[in-house]
Amino acid sequence: MDRRELAVFLRSRREQITPADVGLPAGPRRRTPGLRREEAARLAFISTEYYTRLEQARGPRPSREVLAGLARALRLSNAERTHLHHLAGAPPGPPPGPNREVRQSVLDLLRRLPQAAAIVTSAAYEVLAWNDLAAALMEDFSALPRRERNLVRQVFLGPHPQGRRLYGVSDADAFARVSARRLRATAARYPNDPGVTGLVDELLAGSEDFARLWASHDVGAEHTLCKTFQHPLVGPVTVNCDVLDITDRDQQVVIYTAAPGSASEEALRLLSVIGTQRMAVDH
Repeated sequence: MDRRELAVFLRSRREQITPADVGLPAGPRRRTPGLRREEAARLAFISTEYYTRLEQARGPRPSREVLAGLARALRLSNAERTHLHHLAGAPPGPPPGPNREVRQSVLDLLRRLPQAAAIVTSAAYEVLAWNDLAAALMEDFSALPRRERNLVRQVFLGPHPQGRRLYGVSDADAFARVSARRLRATAARYPNDPGVTGLVDELLAGSEDFARLWASHDVGAEHTLCKTFQHPLVGPVTVNCDVLDITDRDQQVVIYTAAPGSASEEALRLLSVIGTQRMAVDH
């Protein structure tokens, strides 16, 4: 255990987090950059005295449970989490589960793409963030419970309003194959995460198609580069699909754009005006 380096690392991570990042008020008298020690300790579910001793290079070797709490409280990336464990002399086990925290810079990116529909997905296909045009093209994810924002659950289990599987997208069958393969790799990376294992169990019980694909033990697949959404208001919208990997968080940014000057570009412009209104369309 490298107590001195661990102390410096904890302090540097703590000072990079603003109170707003973790839902705390800044307060008028805050002089400490980032979080206070007592705030970091509370978020990690350890005592302030223990956390202070760690930052002063006086603490005992933290348990894996304490390290997991520190990683969560300080919003560490996978690389930072691994570094934390090595500094503490406790090489990390498998990551506890897919990261659901989306970096602020990525959220800003979504907002700066007004002519593109963009979403961020977790390693388990949960939609974590989206921009307004994505909500208009696909659905208003803010109106859904968290479990219903999962694209692999939706493609295999539905619902399929008006017979439109996965928003009427043209490559629904291909997406189903890709998602089953990627989910198998995700389950191997996060074998102890109840969200991932529960999702797999639910899909195996509820979908013969998924069970067949799962039994093939295939992993890895290519993404579809072009697809068409059948939208109930504006009709078919053909888009290019680009996927950007956020490797340190095991997330993906999916960006849908229409060819310049195409009818689909005009349809996206119309959707950006309509927003998530459904204009009496029955879903």
